[in-house]
Amino acid sequence: MIQEKLYLVQENALPKVLKKTAQAKELLKSGRAKTVNEAIEAVGISRSAFYKYRDYIFPFREASREKILTIALILEHIPGVLSAVLNAIAQAGGSILTINQGIPLQGVANATISFETGRLSVDANELLATLTAIDGVQKLEILAQS
Repeated sequence: MIQEKLYLVQENALPKVLKKTAQAKELLKSGRAKTVNEAIEAVGISRSAFYKYRDYIFPFREASREKILTIALILEHIPGVLSAVLNAIAQAGGSILTINQGIPLQGVANATISFETGRLSVDANELLATLTAIDGVQKLEILAQS
């Protein structure tokens, strides 16, 4: 069996048809559209395009459910920054698996955190945005998702 490769791509790099397929799926999932015809008319794609791509595009939050997410951070060497990051993950329902922090050099430290996403109460994108907004977090990058 050949394993398919998956890629994480920013939305602005996707062709319109893929974005609209994802929008149609969301309309159906949320109940704002009752039928495929309603959904595709609302977003402006053909029925054949929807069926061609529907099984190949899904929001990051669906791909990250029941997974382990590993993130790399650059943190300012200020007391409480790492603690705030860990607390935000815990408050969102993430279960920390590993933490690795380097010794601070020139006022910043690298940290790598792996956590389970199966019990997140928020979308993974929301959590990552929350982490990025914490004072002292200079950079956040997704390293792996398994």
